[in-house]
Amino acid sequence: MPADLAVIGLGPYGLPLAQAAVAAGIHTVGYATGPEAGSLSPAELRRMHSAGFRPVTDPAQLGRVRTAVICAPTPRGADGGGDLGQVESAARTLAARLRPHTTVILESPVLPGTTEKFLRPLLEEGSGLRAGRDFHLAYSPSRVDPGNRDHTPGNTPKVIGGLTPACTESAAAFYGRLTDKVVRARGLREAETVQLLETNFRHVNIALVNEMAVLCHDLGVDLWDVVRCAETKPFGFQAFRPGPGVGGHGAPQDLTGHAGRTLRMVELAQQVNHRMPRYVVQRAATLLNEHGKSARGARVLLLGVTYKADLADLQGTPAREIAIRLMELGASVSYHDPYVPAWNVLDRPVPRADSLYEAAADADLTILLQPHRTYDLQGLSVKAQLLLDTRGATPTGAAHRL
Repeated sequence: MPADLAVIGLGPYGLPLAQAAVAAGIHTVGYATGPEAGSLSPAELRRMHSAGFRPVTDPAQLGRVRTAVICAPTPRGADGGGDLGQVESAARTLAARLRPHTTVILESPVLPGTTEKFLRPLLEEGSGLRAGRDFHLAYSPSRVDPGNRDHTPGNTPKVIGGLTPACTESAAAFYGRLTDKVVRARGLREAETVQLLETNFRHVNIALVNEMAVLCHDLGVDLWDVVRCAETKPFGFQAFRPGPGVGGHGAPQDLTGHAGRTLRMVELAQQVNHRMPRYVVQRAATLLNEHGKSARGARVLLLGVTYKADLADLQGTPAREIAIRLMELGASVSYHDPYVPAWNVLDRPVPRADSLYEAAADADLTILLQPHRTYDLQGLSVKAQLLLDTRGATPTGAAHRL
């Protein structure tokens, strides 16, 4: 039976889309573009399969759908820009099977102009069809917040920008089956730039509050109380909170090397956020020293090594650099994370603590990196010899905060 939708790329962008489509009753197939890791739990994947979702390996299946959405990851390349290798592979695979009247949508994070200047030629040359005349072509920024139970694909507005007005309307008709609201951008580049703005907004504001965290520590000011008070302002402020670094799949984009453009603010934000793992290790070494211990030989327990709380995703997690820097100082590093049964750093396994409280009581220093819901932070603060909270999640006065 032909499917209505093909999701090409089953990583952090594709799986949530496929999940939403299946929930909306859309017959969906998924085609992987590489060794991808999404953020859905095994139970969620089982529910998708039982509802009719079909992962396929035969690319011929892609030529039997009405809508194809490319969700291939675009990891940061050696030059700092997004690597379009998997997008290109997906496009070539789809183009060889593309039929007239199909709607093709790109959701991968890309720079403005990519859909028209990069994707369109691949699809047209491989299919012999013309975008805007024989098939519809559009871009829609992925708006996925893994683990967020309040904002789901169904209640999150979807931005659409097409090569032509007809392309926009065709894509809008598809997304109208998934979400309560569709927002039409003026065109492809406007929709692509929405993704650029939204991603950079997050990174710039995290960088600001990370700098504030360092400043407030030096001044003896409780930043967490400052943020608590500031977020009561009903206009002109959105609360962000500091942390040990920024992970996830949405890398900041400063347009370096793209038409000679750069976003200075984003470049500075990256520098600030990239320094945070180093700052956490500096704070850890200082705390140990203040309590008569050296980092060399110290037993350090890292709690929560994923990039986000309550997820199993390790993409870009700052825990990796923190572990490496602690090891370089001579510390003995172990970890605990209910979502990560095994963890390697520099191709070496990091010892995993089985009993959280026993490990915290035995460690010279415990560093809370992700406050998973399963953690009893009050009990942890009592058991730990010395606790550094990088997320402001423990009760006031129960730990040293970032």
